[in-house]
Amino acid sequence: MQTLLNENWKFYLGDENEAYYKGYDDSAWKTVCLPHDWSVTLPFDKKYSSGTGYLAGGTGWYRKHFELGPDTKGKHIFVTFGGVYKNSRVWINSNYLGQRPYGYSTFTYDITDFVIPGENVLSVRVEHNDLADSRWFTGSGIYRDVTLTVKNPCHFAEYSVFASTKEANTKQAALRIQWQLTDPEAQARFTLLDENGAEAASSSLLPAEGTAEICVKHPKLWSPQSPYLYTLICCAIKSGLETDREDYSIGIRTIRFDTDQGFFLNSSSLKIKGLCILHDAGCLGAAVPKEVWRRRLEKFKECGANAIRTSHNPPDENLLSLCDEMGFLVMDEAFDEWEGCKNKWWQGHNVYPPRHYGYSEAFPEWHERDLSQMVLRDRNHPSVIMWSIGNEIDYPNDPYVHPLFQSMTGNNDANKPSQERQYDPNKPNAQRLATLSAELVAIVKRHDDTRPVTSALAFPELSNQTGYAQTLDIVGYNYKEHLYEEDHKKYPHVIYGSENSTDPKAWLYVKNNDYICGQFLWTGIDFLGEAQGWPIRISQAGILNLACFEKPLWYQRKAIWTEASFCKLASGRTGISYEENFSWNWEEGEEITVSCYTNCETVQLFLNGTSLGEKKLSDDDCGRATWKIPFEKGIVKAICKNGCETVEDSLITAGKPVMLQLKKWENSKDDTICQVEILAPDENGNLLPGYGPMVFLHVIGNGTLLGIENGGPDDLTSYTEPARRTLNGRLLAYIRKKGEKIRLIAWSEELGETELKL
Repeated sequence: MQTLLNENWKFYLGDENEAYYKGYDDSAWKTVCLPHDWSVTLPFDKKYSSGTGYLAGGTGWYRKHFELGPDTKGKHIFVTFGGVYKNSRVWINSNYLGQRPYGYSTFTYDITDFVIPGENVLSVRVEHNDLADSRWFTGSGIYRDVTLTVKNPCHFAEYSVFASTKEANTKQAALRIQWQLTDPEAQARFTLLDENGAEAASSSLLPAEGTAEICVKHPKLWSPQSPYLYTLICCAIKSGLETDREDYSIGIRTIRFDTDQGFFLNSSSLKIKGLCILHDAGCLGAAVPKEVWRRRLEKFKECGANAIRTSHNPPDENLLSLCDEMGFLVMDEAFDEWEGCKNKWWQGHNVYPPRHYGYSEAFPEWHERDLSQMVLRDRNHPSVIMWSIGNEIDYPNDPYVHPLFQSMTGNNDANKPSQERQYDPNKPNAQRLATLSAELVAIVKRHDDTRPVTSALAFPELSNQTGYAQTLDIVGYNYKEHLYEEDHKKYPHVIYGSENSTDPKAWLYVKNNDYICGQFLWTGIDFLGEAQGWPIRISQAGILNLACFEKPLWYQRKAIWTEASFCKLASGRTGISYEENFSWNWEEGEEITVSCYTNCETVQLFLNGTSLGEKKLSDDDCGRATWKIPFEKGIVKAICKNGCETVEDSLITAGKPVMLQLKKWENSKDDTICQVEILAPDENGNLLPGYGPMVFLHVIGNGTLLGIENGGPDDLTSYTEPARRTLNGRLLAYIRKKGEKIRLIAWSEELGETELKL
């Protein structure tokens, strides 16, 4: 039996030496619900680290009072933490259980010997004082689920069940299952159910530990186009009685990477159209509910993406479950650094001097446990197609060097001082990375030999010579498209783009070369941290902004990754493409670039009814046709054609907003988390660009406003405020429902009040 322990935790921001003690009086502490991130509740301040989004950390305590009934006597009881950032220490009923330095690991404690029928108290101390410990926002606290598990003495050992597809086609599949029971005298039995609950295959009674195969007739194969999931029911049986049952959602699919022909899923060639993602959600920080990820993945799917990379750490398992369900391939990544600590920017990107904190301090002692835990936890997810042991570990001079290169420059070194680019024999030698990589690959293979192991290389020019690349099954190149052709000839590697800019030209390398498996764009969505400098608090690299609203780059990706005809207009000051928006509001006579993003063959543009000419698109245009025209108030319209099919889009000069509109996202499968868009249109429904009116939100009824996001990179309004300015006429609000009859009230001094029943 599993129970979520997410409700009614007591929280105190600060240190309290006696808070581990079961009898400690925590009645004055704040009551919070998990997942919880205290950093995102604090004010933005320049004195904190730019790398982690100018938000504070500190030390915090959590305490959870929970009851166990008399029926739990004689049972085995475990508590699992999905993720605590970072340096967690845990006590149960005043008994110390252990610590976990890495903030992204899932970990479990056996609390059987320490719990009693009646009230029990979990105490958790979280320490995050070294703010410049990451290159992106991490959050602070118990930011993922906590689960209590009660089992009979005879049960499946944690993560011991592993189901993998040995071989499969549409006629039959061989499903390999391995397992281990805690009682050597018990037996195991496995039953596979299809989506309708009908039995698809089953095993006989099997010994307490081992490996077996079951045959599945006419299987439905899992893929991004058809993410079919079976349920594997695992039963432990002793003396004729069922003592334990675990259910897993699994997919039947095969994967293969070929040096010359790329990636194959279920024996069919498939290009990986991937997006790198970080783990925060703006105003929610690192405490991201599952349904928030669902909305994001829907947007990813709509623009044609079929894969994500968990940059640069083990993800929330809820995200992997959604990838299984919705059909995304996953590059599951473990670390951003090993022994060598990377530069951590705290005054803006590449502003010297850096600081040096991070996982490297824990790596020597903890890397095997942390990596093993990720693989064991995630290996039953069909979405996972590769394990990544690291990101840019070989970044030049950060800190690794090598005498083969007297000067080395990385992809983010535009402002790096020249002396920092030079070979320094007093820094760690990059030759060490081959040794460490071989060790990490062996750890992964010990737990899963069905998927390739990779790493995202920042400097393959060196790593191909030190032997680091040769330890990997497949080799990721970050921003090194110009090396693909030469390195494909020189090395027997499987090559893919593990990190690529949103420049669509990088996709042409993938599209036009069979041997390139695919690419992962940096990034799918904007994220807190990795900021260029105050007051910018976020990275703006995403094709979606922090509120999950589309940018022009999202539509360009849709143009080159999807086939159903569409078009979308955007405009911006000539030469500044990243300042494009979906409006037609500029200075009279100012030269403006109008972009039409489309997968159609031809585009004709009109300004106030006058044709500005028709353009025919080729592959080299990468889904974008442009015109440079002087601004004239009115309507810009595009008509796009694919054969006989016609689609169109318009931009209309917007006036001042006159109202507020509230629109709930309706695709959620968990109504306890509501995502509501707030719009401020003019009288014709058009949205004015830039920052707009301040909108105040209030939840009436049994619910909580979790946060408001507009995606603005320089909006320093505290996320705890119940108000925020619109950006380009839009806001997004997150509400947690705890009952029925909830209303969301939106009010603006300029636009009045409106409400939405939730």
